[in-house]
Amino acid sequence: MINLKKVHGSQNSFFILDQTLLTTPLTEQELVTLTKTLTAKATGILGGADGILVVQKSSTPNTVAQMRVINADGSEASMCGNGLRTVARYLAEKHALTSFKVQTRQSDLEVQKQAELAPNVPAFGVEISPVHFEKRYLPFDNLGAEQIIDRPLVEFEPQKKLHFTIMAVPNPHLISFVPNIEKAGTFLGELGAKLNTLNPYFPDGVNVNFAQILGPNKLFVRTYERGVGFTNACGTGMSATSLAFYLSHPEQCDLTQEITVFNPGGMVKTKVRQLDDQFKIQLIGNATFTHDILVAESHLHHNTVTPDVCQIQATGEQEAYLKFIQHLNA
Repeated sequence: MINLKKVHGSQNSFFILDQTLLTTPLTEQELVTLTKTLTAKATGILGGADGILVVQKSSTPNTVAQMRVINADGSEASMCGNGLRTVARYLAEKHALTSFKVQTRQSDLEVQKQAELAPNVPAFGVEISPVHFEKRYLPFDNLGAEQIIDRPLVEFEPQKKLHFTIMAVPNPHLISFVPNIEKAGTFLGELGAKLNTLNPYFPDGVNVNFAQILGPNKLFVRTYERGVGFTNACGTGMSATSLAFYLSHPEQCDLTQEITVFNPGGMVKTKVRQLDDQFKIQLIGNATFTHDILVAESHLHHNTVTPDVCQIQATGEQEAYLKFIQHLNA
């Protein structure tokens, strides 16, 4: 029997599949098919998820394992900050470690166990890098510049009331600061949908983040995620938005202090560091395991994972997380 884990970071939810435990690892097509089935909101196990986090043997030195991120639509993301926190916890418990590196699609990233956010709310800090602004790393087209940092884009918002920043961390992100996040929700959804279907600006799509400044070093971020749609939280999006906050509103952002970032699923902390002309971001937040799911390996290969062939056990951690969230909103 294989133990799938249902997990979340800021209620950005996933299943963790450790391929190293399988007698025969799933093929690429089997991974895509299984992901689409398990993550379906209406029919998937436990209400579905935003994707599957695949743990594999590392191919780089000094890393414990490799993490791959398969989105709900079957596409593969370069990275996932919320997901990496949960994989970091999984690997930390599996190998009895507190600080190590994990291989991701583009870089080997440092992860560290952190103090609990609240009783029974484990937390991890993960590195978000590399950071790039040049369009060859994203890519983007037809916007009249090689870099877009804190400038209006009439292509997206003709009235020029909003400024935009584009960066890769390494996932591509479009970021804008809005006066009221709730009122901007409809526009965020429309722009996110537009830029993640065939369009002349982002040939590979882009994650779209709108942020409201709540005070010094304090933000609320909502994300329309490429390959997923609206999510409770996007780790790389909150990290990229934290850096955009410093670049566009330096008077309200002190890099010697942590930035508090609220999201529809909870709250994280970020730390932005600048070394010469390079930036590195650390994302700190919960790594919650909500369920253990025991299932025969054959069901994974044949895409027949349904509740009646699984042994599903709740961990109790979700109740502790919801109590933590209630405290934030109090």
